[in-house]
Amino acid sequence: MDSSVALVLAQDGITNGAIYALLSLALVLVFAVTRVIFIPQGEFVAYGALSMAAINAGFLPPTMWLVVTLGIAVAIVDSVAALREEAAARLPMIIFKNAVLPILALVVVRYLPLKSLAYPLQVAIALAFVVPLGPQIYRLAFQPVAEATVLLLLIVSVAVHFVLVGLGLYFFGAEGGRTPAFTDGGITLGATYIQFQTLWIVGIAAALIAGLALFFERSIYGKALRATAINRTGARLMGISADLAGKLCFTLAALVGAFSGILIAPITTIYYDTGFLIGLKGFVGAIIGGLASYPLAAAGAILVGLLESYSSFYASAYKEVIVFTLIIPVLLWQSLTKHHVEDEDEH
Repeated sequence: MDSSVALVLAQDGITNGAIYALLSLALVLVFAVTRVIFIPQGEFVAYGALSMAAINAGFLPPTMWLVVTLGIAVAIVDSVAALREEAAARLPMIIFKNAVLPILALVVVRYLPLKSLAYPLQVAIALAFVVPLGPQIYRLAFQPVAEATVLLLLIVSVAVHFVLVGLGLYFFGAEGGRTPAFTDGGITLGATYIQFQTLWIVGIAAALIAGLALFFERSIYGKALRATAINRTGARLMGISADLAGKLCFTLAALVGAFSGILIAPITTIYYDTGFLIGLKGFVGAIIGGLASYPLAAAGAILVGLLESYSSFYASAYKEVIVFTLIIPVLLWQSLTKHHVEDEDEH
């Protein structure tokens, strides 16, 4: 391997690692706040990419029907809960926010010339019909069992994953989707050629990570999520709603996943089940961070991207095995250095 090949592989590794870092941060956030190992994180990547591909081709994103259906289901569940709490005054807002608003968005988008819209507007529409799935899934699948054990939450997470994969096949079909690059061309730096799309991916990923850091440090909601992640019981005693924290972190996870899919759609073909493997590699980064440290998770994800890139050169047939084998020494080290806490002791 000469230096030019090494630079190309490093470029690919950093590009992939930037996406894995975003997913790792989302996984760490969800686990820290809700104790959910969010297996379906990768499905938001596929949904975001394929919805963007549909809009770019002039078609309505199929996920809009899922958003409307789940919104109506959430409206029914929340309305029943409000009636049981004798809070009927909340019903109009519950119905408008969860059922009426998605239907209005669907009606408006239905009559837009999607194919001729500016690229940022297409991205906004794709996100609008994927990101709401995060809090909707939390409300329907995880909030009712929020106090259950980590194992039960993992089982629910796996079930949601299989449902979303099946729905992805139904909505988008078995054929993959791809979108045009944000900007064509690239620049030559020394012995390597860097595509502008690669710069977009790394730059936007860095901006999102910085934005999340500012959100956690400066905003009241970010501080509430940090408090819930550090001590759920203490956060409740201080008046921080665990349900609101759960919905918020699932919203952020869906936003990160969907945007990641839109970022990588121009450089690779995305299929309905592609997100699972991408999400698993983000999970490896999260494991390196102990599902607790954001900087370590991001660094671990970059390491995963570089290891995958160089493994594809030396042993392409075993690159996935090499990447996932990275979990073993990390888990062994953590099992030897960290005190085990029984699940019942967490409550």
